[in-house]
Amino acid sequence: MTANTARGPVDATVVPRYGGPATFARLPRLDEVERADIAVVGVPFDSGVSYRPGARFGPAHIRASSKLLRPYNPVQDVEPFGVQQVADAGDIACNPFDITEAVRQIEEGARAIAHTGAKLLTIGGDHTIALPLLRVMHEMHGPVAVVHFDAHLDTWDTYFGAPLTHGTPFRRASEEGLIDKTASIHVGIRGPLYTREDLTDDQVLGFQVIACHDMDDMGWRGAAERIRARVGDRPTYVSVDIDVLDPAFAPGTGTPEAGGLTSRELLSLLRGFADLNLVGADIVEVAPAYDHAEVTGIAASHAAYELISAMAPRQDPSGG
Repeated sequence: MTANTARGPVDATVVPRYGGPATFARLPRLDEVERADIAVVGVPFDSGVSYRPGARFGPAHIRASSKLLRPYNPVQDVEPFGVQQVADAGDIACNPFDITEAVRQIEEGARAIAHTGAKLLTIGGDHTIALPLLRVMHEMHGPVAVVHFDAHLDTWDTYFGAPLTHGTPFRRASEEGLIDKTASIHVGIRGPLYTREDLTDDQVLGFQVIACHDMDDMGWRGAAERIRARVGDRPTYVSVDIDVLDPAFAPGTGTPEAGGLTSRELLSLLRGFADLNLVGADIVEVAPAYDHAEVTGIAASHAAYELISAMAPRQDPSGG
């Protein structure tokens, strides 16, 4: 799609931003466009949580907060909805009582959208949904580099004997060969762990770690350089658990941890991904029942906006 053919959001100079359709950024629905370069799809599922529930309401909350977004991204110098067709694909319905069945349904729903040729920007939902999404990415691209923003490793084995939860998706993904073990990295890890072995197991599964205390010395620019060096030009999937942000910036989440990234740091890191080979992304764990004044929803919608902007095609400055 080009700027001349892409159908963008409802014009905010005609319809005030608090009105209009309830789609992400007031974009057209997927069934209203001929094809899409990026499809924003919701997965209202939170049966895999280990602490606070409520992320099933995350997609609607992020969409509501996204009405604040505007068409031009000045930092990335791109009109993300003008140079590519972005559409809202609605929600993937999945079983709230059977996690195994839900994972299968999410995988099938994501596959159907991805095979239209659209890149997926998925809004959750709890982090369990990353596993079926990575299965679809692997089908299309082979093992993918994963850049995982989170307070938690999410590479634990089981919870209460359950292998599919929001704390286990990246262990299962590594075991299934879905990720590139030479190119994957966690960002923002912090807080207490169960044992020292949590970290050693994580290394075996293929991840490097940029912990929050590392950011004190390297800053977001140093972190961005380390991510780029780790990922290179490999197909890359970005998974953002909103609890990577400090609770001051994202109170509306299920397992908050003190000492997290600021919103500014996260957005700065995501802006640097325009040089990466992004094949898909998700933003998860937004639980609006614990939010106030849309603080978390706004942070999540802006993170999605920066990822969509990073996926946008750039003009060759040479004119070629």
